[in-house]
Amino acid sequence: MTKSSVSKLVPKVPHVGTSRRQQYSASTKRALVDVAEELFTELGYANASLDAIVAGARVTKGALYHHFSGKQALFEAVFERVETDAARAIQKSLKGHKDPWEKAIAGLRAFLEVVQEPRYRRIVIQEGPAVLGYERYREQEERSTFANVLDIVQAVLSAGEWKLDEDMQQTFARIFFGAMSSAGESVSGAEDPIAAAARVETAIGFILAGFQALAASGVELPNGEVIESK
Repeated sequence: MTKSSVSKLVPKVPHVGTSRRQQYSASTKRALVDVAEELFTELGYANASLDAIVAGARVTKGALYHHFSGKQALFEAVFERVETDAARAIQKSLKGHKDPWEKAIAGLRAFLEVVQEPRYRRIVIQEGPAVLGYERYREQEERSTFANVLDIVQAVLSAGEWKLDEDMQQTFARIFFGAMSSAGESVSGAEDPIAAAARVETAIGFILAGFQALAASGVELPNGEVIESK
């Protein structure tokens, strides 16, 4: 029997070394982010030391620097995770709602619940802008949650017989997104977050009721065209 014939009979054993290294690397990175999230939430960015983070994750500083360039990069990874989890929670709340007004209220309530979570309040609202810088903070925030806001706005605008182009829809979404961000900050920093959330829901519910009345009456919205003065 030739060598090539023998090789065909021998089962191929997958090389597991690389896979195990990848799994170990992934678990190390996850442990670092887990511990960092806990300490950033409890102590704040400034008071959470890298020594405490690597000790909690039971890894060396060398392992930390293998995955992250430093403390700020680690914070950004935590920030992305918290924002992604928030976006998923809001997105989940939007599913199954055919009525645009119910969909909008469901998304609003999910958002107001998220901003009251200790980790979101500390990492995203309180620490995020200072640690990441305003531009980077907004970039990360829009990447994770803006799509949900646009989904809600498009559903609301589709309730009326309004022919709005994409630019106008984006404008509505950005205004609403800004209002939601401001509302989130006010709820997060309130002495009584539950009462503050209730006030926000009432205020935005009032605005949505206005849109609902406009849609029912058939009133046209401005199309965004520039009118030149004579």
